[in-house]
Amino acid sequence: MKLILDIAVTHIVSRLRQTLVGLLGVAMGVGFSVMMAALMEGSQRDFVSQLVDNMPHITMTDERRNPPRQPAEDTFDVVQFSGLRTPETRPGIKNPYAIIAELEAWLTGAVAPSVQSRAVIRFAGRDTAANVTGIDPRRERDVSKLATQIRGGTLDALYKSSNAIILGDKLAAKIGARIGNTISVASGRGDVLTCTVVALFHSGISQSDETQSYTLLKTAQILAGQTGIINAMRIRVTSILEAMAIARRIEAQTGYKAVSWQEANEDLLSAFEIRNFIMYTVVGAILLVASFGTYNIISTITHEKTRDIAILKSLGFTEKAVRRIFLIEALLIGAAGTVIGWALGYVLCIALGTISFKSPFMDATHLPIHYTASHYAIAALVALSASAVAGYLPARKAARVHPVEIIRGAS
Repeated sequence: MKLILDIAVTHIVSRLRQTLVGLLGVAMGVGFSVMMAALMEGSQRDFVSQLVDNMPHITMTDERRNPPRQPAEDTFDVVQFSGLRTPETRPGIKNPYAIIAELEAWLTGAVAPSVQSRAVIRFAGRDTAANVTGIDPRRERDVSKLATQIRGGTLDALYKSSNAIILGDKLAAKIGARIGNTISVASGRGDVLTCTVVALFHSGISQSDETQSYTLLKTAQILAGQTGIINAMRIRVTSILEAMAIARRIEAQTGYKAVSWQEANEDLLSAFEIRNFIMYTVVGAILLVASFGTYNIISTITHEKTRDIAILKSLGFTEKAVRRIFLIEALLIGAAGTVIGWALGYVLCIALGTISFKSPFMDATHLPIHYTASHYAIAALVALSASAVAGYLPARKAARVHPVEIIRGAS
């Protein structure tokens, strides 16, 4: 084996200039593929983290995913209803705090009650529709990052004024309101509350910042016209990847509809899968193109070393041994190019991470780069596989050379 390795190294070194070109081809392919993978996954993780961290992982409402079965459906095999009107029932989750206690007994995370409603916010002659969410500030800290998104105040400021309200910064700008202003909040039932703006928040998601507002639970209950109503629960779990399974368990246990962040953003996650497929296809294409350089080098060496191959085979080298020589040459070029490519990719990632920019649509000031060993491992695996295939084809041809014909032709 040592002799085979020595011969392979001698062949590579004898054509140093061509070898360096092949090395650079593999290195550029590995380096740019690592950079692209780090940038693409970094941007995806940054987007998902902003999307997920800015809201509860699971939201349970007083809705039912499917309408309840009627007694007649359980009594008779075939029955059809037309124009059935069920008695009006009080909206809201029944026994909400008992349900919270049951969930906290097994759930790894936190649960917070809330009141969700729609309203029209009026200030200085400007009207705009908004979502009003009643929260318990002490519990809200455990289920969302609202406390860290507050601008010009604190979450506890909700306790300091009568009918206090926190507005999204873009919502406040739309109606021209500032902290300390008094605004009117009109519910769908026509009830109007006079509220004091005690703080603004900025989540980085335009839809939320333009339409969302927060009040205390009791204020939202008054606006909804029902004292004590709780029509939603905001849930945060330790492992966000298990949110969908936990949501199904909550739904089976309580009967109320529980929507995980995966279900709420199903279209986006599907788009990310397609995006990742495209990314890995492009990366594979880059490394495949780089492998042609290796193929060219090994083909040239086998063409120039036909006399050497004939001599080796006449000395007793088998086809397998000859094939192994040129396969090792390809793998050596691929391995050396991969190591150089790793260093190049790391440098490119650092360089991209230092680029600063400003965008009115994003809070980030630098490109999000995700560093992980899997990117380097995948790039190395593809590069070495491509090099092995590129080296095997000319190696197989070289192994089939008959020494007698070569020596007779040379004479």
